[in-house]
Amino acid sequence: MRQLILKMSMTLDGYVGGPSGEVDWIMRTLDDEATAWIENTLRQAGAHLIGRRTYADMLAYWPTSTEALAAPMNEIPKISFSRSGSSEQEPTTALQNATEAQKSAGRPFSSPAPGWDDTRVLGVDLAAEIAALKAEPGKDLLAHGGASFARSLVQLGCIDEYRLLLHPVVLGSGLALFAGAPALDLKLVDVTSFPSGIQGLVYRPART
Repeated sequence: MRQLILKMSMTLDGYVGGPSGEVDWIMRTLDDEATAWIENTLRQAGAHLIGRRTYADMLAYWPTSTEALAAPMNEIPKISFSRSGSSEQEPTTALQNATEAQKSAGRPFSSPAPGWDDTRVLGVDLAAEIAALKAEPGKDLLAHGGASFARSLVQLGCIDEYRLLLHPVVLGSGLALFAGAPALDLKLVDVTSFPSGIQGLVYRPART
């Protein structure tokens, strides 16, 4: 049985995005070591599970990105979750933040990479579809968000492991990962500290 891992960046006050989905705080605190931690997590995945809005952002960004994370994002199969059955979406604040950060860092965009044309689109019955994906052979599943999709997975009890990058940032308001979630007892299984003050925290549900 495959495991479903949720990878998210989070502020000290529990937000995964600003009030309008801003993620500029991720870019300004991310260091090379934390990026390598993310890349290692990405390369362990058998498939990327992505909500509709975030999928549209990634489709507009990763195929032409020259960042270290671009290769595992482009090469590994993607599954988009959309209640409407479509992954089309207007560009979001998160995409604008990521694009501006790449340009500011002087990283050029390249020709589009393959790996997005065969994306599966699911989302009619989230719990049943996640259960079916877990039963398929292959490496573990990695969910990325966005916030609404991640919250749905948490609320349904689908997550087998949380890989959270805790950034030394306080927003005061925004998109909370655990809003509306049932009470959860989690077991801390790994901690990695990075030079910028970020911590990589790995939690699993404390089974009784």
